Amino acid sequence: MRTPLRRALVATAAAVLAAGTLAVVSHTPAQAHGAAMIPTSRLHSCWVDGLSSTGQIIPQNAACAAAVNQGGANALYNWFGVLRSDGAGRMRGFINDGELCSGGNATYSGFNLGRTDFPYTRLTAGSSIQIRYNNWARHPGTFRLYVTRNGWNQNAPLTWNDLEGVPAAGQAGGTPFDSVTNPQEVGGPGSADGYYYWNATLPSGKTGKHIIYSVWHRSDSTETFYGCSDVSFDGGNGQVVGIGGGNSTQPPATGGPTGGPTSPGPNPGNGACTATYSAASTWSGGFQGTVTVRNSGTAAIGGWSVGLNLGTATIANLWNGVNTGTTGNVTVRNANYNGSVAPNGTTTFGFTANGSATPAVTCSVV
Repeated sequence: MRTPLRRALVATAAAVLAAGTLAVVSHTPAQAHGAAMIPTSRLHSCWVDGLSSTGQIIPQNAACAAAVNQGGANALYNWFGVLRSDGAGRMRGFINDGELCSGGNATYSGFNLGRTDFPYTRLTAGSSIQIRYNNWARHPGTFRLYVTRNGWNQNAPLTWNDLEGVPAAGQAGGTPFDSVTNPQEVGGPGSADGYYYWNATLPSGKTGKHIIYSVWHRSDSTETFYGCSDVSFDGGNGQVVGIGGGNSTQPPATGGPTGGPTSPGPNPGNGACTATYSAASTWSGGFQGTVTVRNSGTAAIGGWSVGLNLGTATIANLWNGVNTGTTGNVTVRNANYNGSVAPNGTTTFGFTANGSATPAVTCSVV
């Protein structure tokens, strides 16, 4: 019988990101707490890569599959649990070189692999990005972000010398490129799509593949969370590449909160919306699509609904929206963080589907 935590994972999976097919395994998730969603961490992206509507998890991405082959599938059923209860914010001298991505936790040892084909987030050096970190459980504390130095060895497990600004052995802090204490949050806890969020300026002078390393140290205990997010500084703005085993691209979550959480509500003025569909990628037996919702009116809108005619194609997974139905005429409503759209502003949702179609789309304000 599935635990409440497992049921919550399955129920929320369709609203998060793209997915693949997987095999049934019986696991009992640990009491765990969060992981980076933007830029997506190895655990989060590989969980997404292996999701299905049944809750089974078998990764399609080659690096994710290799990680599971080495350390076991239990890591992905607990993708939010890379932690050390005795961490106290420590880094160098506490976690061994080559074990940074697992936080020295043997359950996640496969994610220490030195590979360049894990799913990664496309970014632009020196730009601002909204960081999102899942809040499966709420804890007060400080988040710190570090980045790999130029010329680091991408084909070997990550070491402390690969990162810029790391403190001396036995100490916490150092000089991260970004740090925040008790950021705002939306959604959660116990939800796959709830998160803490804050704006960060990415380091300048970076090109190509890097790793952003996150450390979250609770202020009410010594418990500390660690994570590796593979990124590429190539002019992108948050797209995730490599989900589903191929070179598929997931659009970034746009139109998210800038102050506090937002939720759908009645349109207060002359708001109107239009929807535009574009194909992101196709493969034998399926495709990935993006729908852009634009506020074409003169007043902000508080919520939107898109009609999506898929014909005989069937939605496998959908993110940045909530769908009613999976085939034929499908309705997609905004998520709780992207319903508010300013005049001439846009937001997007995306999906993967089995079959073939060029969907017709309509949009209405709700």
